[in-house]
Amino acid sequence: MSTTWQALEFGTVDGDLLVQGVVGTLLFFVIGVGVLALGFLALDLLTPGNLRTQVYLDHNPNAAILLAANHLALAIIVVTAIMTSGDDLGQGLVDTAVYGLVGVLLQAVALRVLDAVIPAELRALVNEPRIRGSAWAIAASLVAIGAVNAAALS
Repeated sequence: MSTTWQALEFGTVDGDLLVQGVVGTLLFFVIGVGVLALGFLALDLLTPGNLRTQVYLDHNPNAAILLAANHLALAIIVVTAIMTSGDDLGQGLVDTAVYGLVGVLLQAVALRVLDAVIPAELRALVNEPRIRGSAWAIAASLVAIGAVNAAALS
């Protein structure tokens, strides 16, 4: 019996390509987090009072539910914008930023439309200290609209 050893071939590693990939990852991350931050600011402008205070200091559950849903919706949009962006790094970054901003704008419009069509006033809901089912319904609507928004990007 003879034993034959096969040499493993790992190929070559292109350091420049690796560095470009890491830099691209960091840039896409910065743009994605920036879009989420703009989405937070847009929601803060569209809801009564200071949203950070309502969520993190006052522990308002309805405000937290709407914030969480809005972030989930925008995350779906940003992920889709990144995944469908151009292959060239520059074009991909611009695509992600532009479509992310369009997503923030469309989510803001959707929130205004929801506020106009729901029988209760959004302002009263956000300020309500007890969890309301309508907050969950609006949250689900925001996530669903975000998914539709993301699908429109692809």
